[in-house]
Amino acid sequence: MKRAITRRLAGMFALAALAAYSLVGAVLYQVLDRELTAHQDDELRANLQNTAYSIAHVADAERWARVQTRMDAMTPADGRVRFWVLSDDPRFQYGKGLDAFERFSQEGDGAGRIVLPENHEGFRTLSQHIAPLGDRPAVRLIAGIATAPFAHTLRKFLSALVVVGLGATVLVTLLGYWVARVGLRPLVQLSNEAQGLRPRLLSQRLPTADLPAELSDLAQAFNGALGRLEEAYQQLEAFNADVAHELRTPLANLIGGTQVALSRERSAPEFQEALQSNLEELERLRSIVNDMLFLARADQGEAATGLVDTCVADEVAKTIEFFEFVLDEGGGTVDTEGDREARAPLDTALFRRALSNLLQNAIQHAPPGSRLAVAITPRDGALWVAVRNPGAPIAPEHLPRLFDRFYRVDPARHDSGGHHGHGLGLAIVKAVARMHGGSVAADSQGGTTTIAFSVALGA
Repeated sequence: MKRAITRRLAGMFALAALAAYSLVGAVLYQVLDRELTAHQDDELRANLQNTAYSIAHVADAERWARVQTRMDAMTPADGRVRFWVLSDDPRFQYGKGLDAFERFSQEGDGAGRIVLPENHEGFRTLSQHIAPLGDRPAVRLIAGIATAPFAHTLRKFLSALVVVGLGATVLVTLLGYWVARVGLRPLVQLSNEAQGLRPRLLSQRLPTADLPAELSDLAQAFNGALGRLEEAYQQLEAFNADVAHELRTPLANLIGGTQVALSRERSAPEFQEALQSNLEELERLRSIVNDMLFLARADQGEAATGLVDTCVADEVAKTIEFFEFVLDEGGGTVDTEGDREARAPLDTALFRRALSNLLQNAIQHAPPGSRLAVAITPRDGALWVAVRNPGAPIAPEHLPRLFDRFYRVDPARHDSGGHHGHGLGLAIVKAVARMHGGSVAADSQGGTTTIAFSVALGA
């Protein structure tokens, strides 16, 4: 992968350099072309003016011979500059290849171009009409300069541009490749460090001290992901251990009770008693499995459906009524406080399940004859339902983890009775709150523990 990135960067350097050199070369070529053309025009204009002045003062054939001699002197041996005089009188004609001027093309302002048989690249020309004087009729003076030397200069310049541009592009490509390799070296080192990570060494982290700022941010983000992965892995291990522990107890009870029942001959009532005990353990197993399936669906983002605008106090009253027998047996009472008219969109079955878990938890941890309370409080776009009970205080370090699965403040205490004695009750409360767009909270001070959950009023 690093080679591909290096080559890609080198290729980008090459394309950028080629584009830059091509643009600069095109501009320089156009500038040189304009300068050479301007030089040709200046030279043509000077020759044309000087010669036209001489011809304009010639009135007879005798003096015309002197003008021809002067034009011969102004014509160099290589024929780069030439003159032609066109006239109806053959005595006042001048120049080689006059027949070609039958195809002579003239542009505006006396500018033109002509191609002679011996010169395929042709001449750039300027012409001027000269009025008659004496015996001399009106003539047309044409001054021409060969374009071949200038075209040759342009070709040489273009060839030099191409060679220099390609050479510079190759050089920039090589330098770009080297720069990319040097620049990506920290990334290679970071990749090597990442490859050295092992599943059994989840505490390993990538070094960030000597990395560039961009890679340092990447390494820190990666280390953060490793930290979250380590935490999730540890939670998963603890969760698996807790699940195994919770399932092991009822399974052991089932196996033990069955073995005792089968150890000797027993009467039908004795077998019925053993089956009844096994049924209780099977019900507990089913409860654990159902709760785990519910939490798994909640973890996948499942939201509460079939929401109905409901009076929350009515649902609280119905849930408390369900616990009347347990409360009477322990001598406890439950008061409802707060806004009795508050309404919220609820899945009533899930709401009662969450509140039942809170009430059961409060009853289990409150002294006999305690006075419990359920408070209904709208706040910040949510409706909070809090259950208070007197009891032993909970240390602050335990409060954030009360809603974790299988978490117990006292690991030595194992309540094997009850529907939610396996440690998933408060986890289900948190799941129900999340499914209603709410959250959970816990507080313990002054001998009173308060555990609450909320539902969104706009859910």
